[in-house]
Amino acid sequence: MGNDLTQAALPPKEEQPSFWLPLIAIIIGAFVAILNNSLINVAIPKLMTVFGSTQDKIQWVLTGYMLASGVIIPITGYAGDRLGYKKFFLLSLGVFTFGAFLCAIAWSDTTLIIARVLQGLGGGVIMPISMAIIYKIVPRNQIGMALGLWGISAMVAPAVGPTLSGYLIEWFNWRFLFIINIPVALFALFMVSILLKETEIDRTKTFDFMGFFLVATSAATLLYALSNGNSVGWTSFEIVFLLYIAVATGILLIWVEKGKENPIIDLELFKNFTFTLSVIASSLVTVGLFGGIFLMPIFLQNIQQMSAVDTGLLLMPQAIAMAIMMPIAGKLFDKIGVIPLGLVGLSLLSVMSYELHALTIDTPHGWLIPVLVLRGIGMGLCMMPISTAGMNAVEPRKVGNASSLSNLVRQVAGSMAIAILTMIMQKRAALHGSHIAENITLDNPSVFQLGDSSGLSFSTIGSLIQLEATTRGIGDTFWVSSLPLFLCIPLVFLFKKRKVKPQST
Repeated sequence: MGNDLTQAALPPKEEQPSFWLPLIAIIIGAFVAILNNSLINVAIPKLMTVFGSTQDKIQWVLTGYMLASGVIIPITGYAGDRLGYKKFFLLSLGVFTFGAFLCAIAWSDTTLIIARVLQGLGGGVIMPISMAIIYKIVPRNQIGMALGLWGISAMVAPAVGPTLSGYLIEWFNWRFLFIINIPVALFALFMVSILLKETEIDRTKTFDFMGFFLVATSAATLLYALSNGNSVGWTSFEIVFLLYIAVATGILLIWVEKGKENPIIDLELFKNFTFTLSVIASSLVTVGLFGGIFLMPIFLQNIQQMSAVDTGLLLMPQAIAMAIMMPIAGKLFDKIGVIPLGLVGLSLLSVMSYELHALTIDTPHGWLIPVLVLRGIGMGLCMMPISTAGMNAVEPRKVGNASSLSNLVRQVAGSMAIAILTMIMQKRAALHGSHIAENITLDNPSVFQLGDSSGLSFSTIGSLIQLEATTRGIGDTFWVSSLPLFLCIPLVFLFKKRKVKPQST
């Protein structure tokens, strides 16, 4: 009789060895979604030329995707529970792939933007839904390793994108920026459809229309304001009005969703201390991560005059370091927990980010690459353990809602980071430019000596001043971007002992 009971308990364990193949399929789907965006980021000038479009209009190729993904992320938990996480993942990846096909055959900037919005509706939920699926199919004692492998897609794709984009544009055609995604996405669709079992479906769940309207409005207006604040002006009526709408609908969302049985955004999750701590810490790390992703290409391409392809190649060792460390960190997380990994990783990440404040126009790559590699090792060590610790503290039935909420917060944090760091860089560059210019006046004999001895014109000297000022502005911005990383280090200690309470409500 005892043996019969033992046999009855075996089916869950029978499934455990099979999660690796579905996991690989999910990783491929996540990778292609992130790679697509990093391919397009560096192709904007080319698309402007192809379509004869303006900078403001063609920027909607990026903005449209971002807004669509921000609006759709909140439905992850509901749609996964109501339709089944496998079906929803296949649907999302299918919409993303169809959007990529429409982008590839676009005949104008308007049709390309519309196709990108459709692509964003599919691609926006791929990361949160894939994270939720991993929690559905992987045993908790192996979740760190699984999420470490999954996290490679988030780290490697942005580094591979610029190099691959440069090659595709130079040797093929801009349409291949989208065509290249289609066979990979179709392969992921096929693999997931045959390898992944459907999750439990809750047909009693009702859709929270009011909650969705409020969170979609708040997210869309906030993301748009953050992405356009620097170009339009933070005090302009448009941006101030959008920020007002974002805050007002956000406050109304909290009031409407409080105590609701099936909210679209489960704000009750923030009562879980470990989950909240994880969201705060990972958002701070995201600010540091986006600082590097945003600032290094500007420095290498605008200051050191490197091509997009060469920039990608120089940044590749950092991406490889992150990719190697993430599964290692996941494996170690399963054994030693978040605190040791978080402390070592964040210390490396913050110190190396701070070191980048010393950049100069002629900073040698022999110094820069090791700093970036160490920074990548730090990122790989700390990012996934911090996120995993929070998700592990959530009840299994709330994993979908927790994944969508944490991904939405991180997306807002990333947009906010780029907006704030751009503003800081511009203001510091202008300040440094004025300070340098104060010492270079028409009645300064050394200026004339410099022009006579080197043959430099005053316009060339002005360009050099601008170059030096921008470099110093970038250095100052790296210094600022390291502050949230240093701030995050003491927060890691708060994970202590909370990890043993996974059944928080």
